[in-house]
Amino acid sequence: MNLDVIIFGAHPDDAELSMGGTVAKLTNTKYEVGIVDLTRGEMGTRGSALIRKKEAEEAAKILNVKFRENLSIPDGNIELRDENIKKVVKVIRKYKPAIIFAPYLNDRHPDHIDASALIKRAMFTSGLIKYKTTDNKKIQDAYRPSKLFFYMQTFTFEPTFIVDITDTFQQKMKSIFAYNTQVHSPGKSKSNEPETFISTPEFIDYIEARAKTYGFQIGKKYGEPFFSETQIEMNLDGLFGK
Repeated sequence: MNLDVIIFGAHPDDAELSMGGTVAKLTNTKYEVGIVDLTRGEMGTRGSALIRKKEAEEAAKILNVKFRENLSIPDGNIELRDENIKKVVKVIRKYKPAIIFAPYLNDRHPDHIDASALIKRAMFTSGLIKYKTTDNKKIQDAYRPSKLFFYMQTFTFEPTFIVDITDTFQQKMKSIFAYNTQVHSPGKSKSNEPETFISTPEFIDYIEARAKTYGFQIGKKYGEPFFSETQIEMNLDGLFGK
């Protein structure tokens, strides 16, 4: 199966919180998109790995992604070692995405930083002919996606480009609210579990404010920012918004 895009996240909900609007925009225009969560989020203060699995499945349906997989790397311990590199490489070689997304290089959460480094290493390694992996006992062909883009989580950066998500912002928020144990949802009764960084109403306010901020920068209502380490070609049609 050849996909257009795979989004890698350290935890279930990272993709939705960071670029759910872009995911919806891609799937709504019939691009083939998958989400791969590196961990099950089992170290999270609220909920459980099993509950988060169900929440992730519901969010994936809302965003209409082609598939969602979990690599079951230990939460809180996303090490840059061959076992983990191989797990990511096998996914890249299996689905052959044209583009992959990963967490930005620096962030508040160490898992996000470690995930960023792991995905970048695996993308490069996936293109090495002498690096051997198998899928269903068949040797996989070497393959390297054409682009790696980084999405914003907590720490900000100067974007390389911003995607207009005005039409898909509500779909993004619906996918976020699927994580009932993790985030505050309007009208939901207060949980007895401890408050966390993302469980307060203020965090949801931040998600909306960030989308408005980056949307404003491109003359739209809502936007999602991305960073590319390589230059991106802009043709004349793109320049004139066609």
